[in-house]
Amino acid sequence: MANLRDIRRRIKSVKSTAQITRAMQMVAAAKMKKAQSQALAGREYADKLNQVLLNLKENVSEESHPLLQVREEGKELILVISTDRGLCGPINNNLLKRVRAEVSKEAEIVTVGKKLRQTFAKEQRALLADWKIEDPVPFADARIISQFLSEKFLSGEFNKVSVAFTNFVSTLTQVAHVQQLLPIEAGSLAEKQDYEGVGKDQIGETDKEKALEKDYLFEPNAQGVLDSLLPLYIDFQVYQMLVEARASEHSSRMVAMKGATDNAKKMTKELTLKYNKLRQAAITAELLEITTAMKAME
Repeated sequence: MANLRDIRRRIKSVKSTAQITRAMQMVAAAKMKKAQSQALAGREYADKLNQVLLNLKENVSEESHPLLQVREEGKELILVISTDRGLCGPINNNLLKRVRAEVSKEAEIVTVGKKLRQTFAKEQRALLADWKIEDPVPFADARIISQFLSEKFLSGEFNKVSVAFTNFVSTLTQVAHVQQLLPIEAGSLAEKQDYEGVGKDQIGETDKEKALEKDYLFEPNAQGVLDSLLPLYIDFQVYQMLVEARASEHSSRMVAMKGATDNAKKMTKELTLKYNKLRQAAITAELLEITTAMKAME
């Protein structure tokens, strides 16, 4: 009977865990939809901004702005966007592996999210700053981070600024990605920024031709417009990466919690079956004892 009591307790515990993981799954699903809506809302704006920048690039030299200038001397600075909480699958470990594979150990690190910040602190990596971003991601917070990164690059201390984040592909697929942010590469100005993949899909030749065919009138001049648009371009890049990472976190957590819920239900069925077998065996044993005693009394 002690075994039966233990199994009953385990069944009760597993059912309670399933309720918790189910609730976490629903919360993560709702947050994922909000993060996805944020990214979708900026897709058309990103396309128009890239078309204007593509046209501007043809009217000014690539070395005409400090954010475009390539320097040989200086250190590397990387922004790593991880999560604040766990129970979100392997995305933090995958991102850490990607950073270790593509970023030098001498690079200084700026973090969003405490999970990898704690890891880098244990490894005694050079941590320059850390930010906590609310959910959903405010554009104002992303702008503060992008301005900090731009200032560090313009100061001459760093010759390269990159961003490591988890790129949202689908609910079941999230890919760790490291992308150069500064200096802005000439080719990246023609890249299409959308929710399916930041910096992945390039505008086709037809789209480039259409963008260049448009007769823009730049006031006061092309250089002045470039000076205003490039910082905005950096702001939107950082914002989009933050939203990508946040959508990846919620989708990965939703999938992980769904898997945990399904496993808990499966375990409950197995424990219930085991409980019923033991209970049936106990009842059978009692009946045999009663039958044996009756026969002995005859």
